[in-house]
Amino acid sequence: MVRRDPHRVAARIVRDAGGSVVGRTRMQKITYLAQLAGFPAEFRFDYRHYGPFSEELATGLDIASALGELTEEVRVSDWGGTYSIYRLPREQPPADPRRAAFLQKAKEIGAIELELAATAAFLFAEEGIGRDKPGNPWHETRARKPQKAAEGRLEAAATAYADLRCLSTPKPLPELPPP
Repeated sequence: MVRRDPHRVAARIVRDAGGSVVGRTRMQKITYLAQLAGFPAEFRFDYRHYGPFSEELATGLDIASALGELTEEVRVSDWGGTYSIYRLPREQPPADPRRAAFLQKAKEIGAIELELAATAAFLFAEEGIGRDKPGNPWHETRARKPQKAAEGRLEAAATAYADLRCLSTPKPLPELPPP
């Protein structure tokens, strides 16, 4: 079930993440992982090139920015691409301290490691790899993202995911097999 006001939900996620989130991809991944851990958001996620992606969340962010519920600052990265910084226009306390702790911890994970962790979790929880289907979601993540998974980043992603699993959540993140 998708909420009727995705822009308000998106703004609340930014609020609970400490009032700002750097990057559209980061916003997608922290939201997916928070939902997987049982925190409310109710966005539908599909697998895309960068892992779990919700069109409703992307639209919600655009609407929240247009309505002034969030500000979006678009910057040019060192390599020439762009990224967004979402901020609340005014400081607001989080509504759920457990969700705030989870989102704030998740948003501190490196962008590539966060993408790898969310991808492995999605492959396990949504596609059943390592759960209902043979395979290991970390190995499948490495196969789908070989350049990003290199240089110890996949192992760092697994460690970051394990750290998230230690947080108090409505339901535990799925236990994934080791990479």
